[in-house]
Amino acid sequence: MEIELDIQLATECEHFPREDQLKTWILSALEQADVSFVSPSLTVRVVSMEESQQLNSDFRGKNQPTNVLSFPFEPPEGIDFSQTDHFLDEYLGDLAICAKLVEKEANNQLKLVQSHWAHLIIHGTLHLLGFDHIEEDQANRMESLEIAILASCGFSNPYIIR
Repeated sequence: MEIELDIQLATECEHFPREDQLKTWILSALEQADVSFVSPSLTVRVVSMEESQQLNSDFRGKNQPTNVLSFPFEPPEGIDFSQTDHFLDEYLGDLAICAKLVEKEANNQLKLVQSHWAHLIIHGTLHLLGFDHIEEDQANRMESLEIAILASCGFSNPYIIR
């Protein structure tokens, strides 16, 4: 499976992962979540604290920045995509990731920045696939899947507090 990835760097980011790393993490999430696509695509937008806060306020009603926001693609009502490019059939959506918050959290949690990037990319991708952590059983399922995906990518359990 080949993934089409649109990367938007809307702010400075000192420790942004390489494109091949992002693709590996996303594909691992897709494979272990047991979903099949021919050529999935998504956008990863790296945002500032201010943009993260604005997006979080606008879409979640929380007036503070957050590490990752997921915006699953929903086709507009009444539009038939069956005659269009298959790109839209396999477009997962958008991830907005706050670079400064990722680095700050990694440092506060004594994690490698790269490890935290991997976790948030995987976490956000699972949200694009419909996974959630509102209810306890959903949270347990999603966290278990994240731990397994991260392990397959060579990263440790992100939920172990050091």
